[in-house]
Amino acid sequence: MFTTTVCAALSAAGLAIALLTAYRRRFRRATKIAALSLVPVGLAMAGLVKLGGKVGRATGDWATDLVFKPSVWGGFGVLAVAVVLWVAQRFAGERAKRKAGGGAAAPAAAPAASQPALGAGRGGKSRGSAPATTGRRGSGSGSGSGDEDFSDIEAILKKHGI
Repeated sequence: MFTTTVCAALSAAGLAIALLTAYRRRFRRATKIAALSLVPVGLAMAGLVKLGGKVGRATGDWATDLVFKPSVWGGFGVLAVAVVLWVAQRFAGERAKRKAGGGAAAPAAAPAASQPALGAGRGGKSRGSAPATTGRRGSGSGSGSGDEDFSDIEAILKKHGI
């Protein structure tokens, strides 16, 4: 009786934690916690764990219980559900890793993402110089379009004296 109470309390606490974890939208972790929390009550129902009283039981007694008590069958059913949940969360994790990987080797960043946003020749000294900005606009390169976007901002800053 003591064993069943302790195992049921452990399982109830574990399932409560699993529900809180699922509420936070961490479903794989919640599934793992739920699987682990079902193990104590499954072992207690199956008669495989004894915390108090007689430590050893005859094999014939356990086999008789296995055949004639549906609660022992239920214990093995709970253990089977725990194993299924554990395996399911493992497969879901592997599937998520494969899906995130994309199968083929994709580049880590887009080729244009490695270029600076303000253009190559715009350091601290050449920012206000006219030849650097006019040379870019006339060249027709893809990075020249960023200079035109900043012209409105520069006009507003000059208007306020900044």
